[in-house]
Amino acid sequence: MAFQEVILLIKTTQNRPIALTIAGSDSGGGAGIQADLKTFHSFGVFGTSAITAITAQNTKSVVAVEVSNHSMIRSQIDAVCDDLYPDATKTGMLANTKGVRAVVGGVRNWNLTPLVVDPVMIATSGDRLLDPTSVDVMRTELLPLATIVTPNIPEAEILSGSAIQDLDEMAVAAHKIRDSVGGAVLIKGGHMEEDEVIDFYWDGVTEQIWRAPRIHSTNTHGTGCTLSAAIAAALATKMTLLKAVETGLSFTRAAIAGAPGLGSGRGPLDHWAKPTL
Repeated sequence: MAFQEVILLIKTTQNRPIALTIAGSDSGGGAGIQADLKTFHSFGVFGTSAITAITAQNTKSVVAVEVSNHSMIRSQIDAVCDDLYPDATKTGMLANTKGVRAVVGGVRNWNLTPLVVDPVMIATSGDRLLDPTSVDVMRTELLPLATIVTPNIPEAEILSGSAIQDLDEMAVAAHKIRDSVGGAVLIKGGHMEEDEVIDFYWDGVTEQIWRAPRIHSTNTHGTGCTLSAAIAAALATKMTLLKAVETGLSFTRAAIAGAPGLGSGRGPLDHWAKPTL
């Protein structure tokens, strides 16, 4: 490689966007930190992380969870931000009240924005991933700091206190969540049992609805993690919020369609999918 090419490579690397994921580790590699870092890489974004919990899981179930000490969570955030300040941040599994508050402290101290909050409460497999007593802490302390919140249907029902069975009820829930936390809301419609998947976005000014034929697949492990990471990665590249959401949805859909078919349960996605930037 010529000297001029080496210098260009160094400059390109130095200018590469950085994203931070604050989430749990998935030993099966399909969700959590692992899915986030793979997604960042696909977007050409350098990924950093703060691990909130270590999970023993595979495509079939979550076998065990060991939650990180809240001081360690904060230390990881501080270490990253002190040297590799992120252009965008996302949160995933936070496990308990102390974990949520450690993240809130880090976000406030370092002014981490834009911030994508995936309010992880229930895994695709149905396993509960957030201590129920911590939901109110997340709602009142973390969500108001978010640029966008990305709940699935069960999570949106918890956050809004409203049942969701159709598009009209998605809209009601999105407005309730937006009114209570202030940031944009994307309710993911994958949990509704329809042949068409509907995703609903509301930011207080713009309402956007995306409709797409359902991809009938059992390879859906980590879809929420992948989508929120894709939105964060797109935001790190200075994309507008609405465009970042659209890009994230497109990437996640491609990742589901191209899933490698691993494991005997809900398999991982294809994180080699190419985003449309």
